[in-house]
Amino acid sequence: MNIKGLLISHRGIFNNETIPENSVEAFHKAKNLNIPIELDVQLTKDQKVIVFHDINLKRMCGIDKYIEDVTYQELQQLTLLSSKEKIPTLKEVLELIQGKVLIDIELKKTKNVEELCNKVLEEIKNYTGDVLVKSFQPNIVRYLKKHTTRPVGLLITRFPTSKTYSYFMSSSLLIQYCKPDFLAINKEIIKKKRIQKYRKKIPVFVWTITNKKELEEYFPYADSYLCNHLPYSSKFH
Repeated sequence: MNIKGLLISHRGIFNNETIPENSVEAFHKAKNLNIPIELDVQLTKDQKVIVFHDINLKRMCGIDKYIEDVTYQELQQLTLLSSKEKIPTLKEVLELIQGKVLIDIELKKTKNVEELCNKVLEEIKNYTGDVLVKSFQPNIVRYLKKHTTRPVGLLITRFPTSKTYSYFMSSSLLIQYCKPDFLAINKEIIKKKRIQKYRKKIPVFVWTITNKKELEEYFPYADSYLCNHLPYSSKFH
C-alpha cells in the first residue's frame, strides 16, 4: 500500500452545517469523490466501536455526557448537530465504503487499550480495502504494531503547557519504542528540523490543512496531508 501523496478528508467531507463531521453523509460524499477518509473511533459503555471524535457529546449532540458512559442504544436516540445524521459504528462505515477509498482510523485515547484495539482489529480483519490505524497514545500504537500487518501511525502534537513533555512526545526515543510505520504531525511543528529528519526513514503526514493556501505552504514538509474542506484540486501535486 502506498501511503505517500495522499490528500485525506479529515472526518470526511463536512461543513458542520448541512453535513456533520464523522457522519455517514460526510463519508458518502468523500467516497463519491474518490477521496480517502480519516475518522475517529472509541468505545461506548457497552463496548460498541463508534465513529466520533470528542470524548463528550456536548459539542456535536448538545448533551453533556461522556461516550464511555453511554450505551450504543442511547446514542441512537441522538442526532449530530441540527441534522438527521446519527453517530455511526465503524462497521457501518466499512460497509458503506467497501474498499472504494482508503480509510485512516484514529483510535482515541482510552484506558481500555486492549479492548479498543482488539475490537477495531476484529472489524478490519477481513476488510479488503486499504486501512491505516493510528493513535496519539503510544501504548495503543505499540499494541497495534504487534497485532496487525496494517500500517500503524503515531500522532504527534505540541503541548503548550510543557516544552519538556512536548519534546519527549515527539522524541526519537518514543518513536523507537512505538516503531510506527508513519507519523502524523501537527502542522504547528511539522517544519522543525528534527521532525523533518524522521522523513528520511518513514512517511510523515501533516494535519490539519484547512485550505489550498495552507496545502501549498506545508506541501514540501510532508508526504501526505489530512485536510478539511476538500476537494481543493484533484490535480494538486
